[in-house]
Amino acid sequence: MNTPRQYCLTLNLKDDDALVHEYEEYHKPGNVWPEVIDSIREAGILDMQIYRAGRQMIMVMTVSDVFSFEAKTHQDSLNPKVVEWEQLMEKFQVAGENMASKWQEVTNIFELSKHCSRDGECTR
Repeated sequence: MNTPRQYCLTLNLKDDDALVHEYEEYHKPGNVWPEVIDSIREAGILDMQIYRAGRQMIMVMTVSDVFSFEAKTHQDSLNPKVVEWEQLMEKFQVAGENMASKWQEVTNIFELSKHCSRDGECTR
């Protein structure tokens, strides 16, 4: 079994407090459509968390070795309920640089596990 990988992605919500509140409501437990949850899990996503700082959304995904963004995008395009969900979410989100994906992957610039402490202890 391979070690799970993590990805961090970001997007901005529109500058409208009512829309931000509505977006959060859609993402509360029980409010995300079951077809969307199923598509996330079927893609090999083991865990997904979304955080908000002002209008900036931050998604952290832990994925299995079967996950790929390309396969997830393709599978989602074949699922009418997922397509409908994504179209609904567009009213809340500011389009990113890459129009193929509203969520933009961020670059990891620091991992504690790759650094040694003063006493020479390393966890690599």
